[in-house]
Amino acid sequence: MIKINKILFPTDFSSCSEQALTHAIFFAKKNQAELYILHVITLFKGYPYNQPNDFPGIEEVQNKLSEIADVKMKEVINIHGSGSLKIVKAEHQQGISETPVILDYADANDIDLIVMGTHGRRGLGHLFLGSVAEEVVRLSKCPVFTVRETKEPKQIKAFQKILVPIDFSDHSKEALSYAKEIANTYGAQLQLFHVIEETIHPAFSLSGKSSIFELVPGIAEDCRQRMEQMLKETEGPVVNSEIIVKGGHAANDIIKFTKDNLTDLIVIATHGLTGLEHFLLGSVTEKVVRMAQCPVFTLKSFGKSFI
Repeated sequence: MIKINKILFPTDFSSCSEQALTHAIFFAKKNQAELYILHVITLFKGYPYNQPNDFPGIEEVQNKLSEIADVKMKEVINIHGSGSLKIVKAEHQQGISETPVILDYADANDIDLIVMGTHGRRGLGHLFLGSVAEEVVRLSKCPVFTVRETKEPKQIKAFQKILVPIDFSDHSKEALSYAKEIANTYGAQLQLFHVIEETIHPAFSLSGKSSIFELVPGIAEDCRQRMEQMLKETEGPVVNSEIIVKGGHAANDIIKFTKDNLTDLIVIATHGLTGLEHFLLGSVTEKVVRMAQCPVFTLKSFGKSFI
């Protein structure tokens, strides 16, 4: 059973954040949860090597930004903070970077779920600018629900199709458990999705085989049976489910499938890699968060649970 009491919505008042806000409100009303709205002002004031003369007038700029944040947050509360929805205005914290402030606030206030927008940058723009959403996804102890900015936002409705990428790890088993609960709550269908990487090790190419399906003819059926067993053994209610096994590349095929099959939500686990390990290995989850057109619900198997 899902138990969400506190939802954190970090905002920069952009159109991207506005699109994510509708989802945060939807979740808050659905779960009768408190909605915490946080805005982080990032200036050079907190930079340890900053000298008083480096940024003249910084106090004035700081005060002006705080005034603007106050006005915008009050607008949000006035528009949406009615009826049974309780909105808590978080003090607009100051820091060098948004991510540590968001994570510290979530920990200090026992937040169950973070809902935030992502700009979905690619290529050089993403390389240089990075993504606050991806950092939060990677480092947050509680689950994170991300919404990619789109030109034409879709009207929010109850989820009908929920995709769960399966790699047979404990992480994906935990994600499946969450997905079962969410699907049961919204009356949705589960799509268990496993991608078999087709590229084989060069050593095996000497056999004349160019694909893993040629090298191991029964691999697809074996994966399907393992997924059926995993579905039965994983905790959670019994829900309508579909099992899909295909060859390809994980992140790209997850994104393509959700687009082609009108998936409403992706529930995926992240291994939480950091530093050099993360740099070398990358992350399927982060690619999905960055590129998927539908919302993505991300969790860690060792993080905070609300089921």
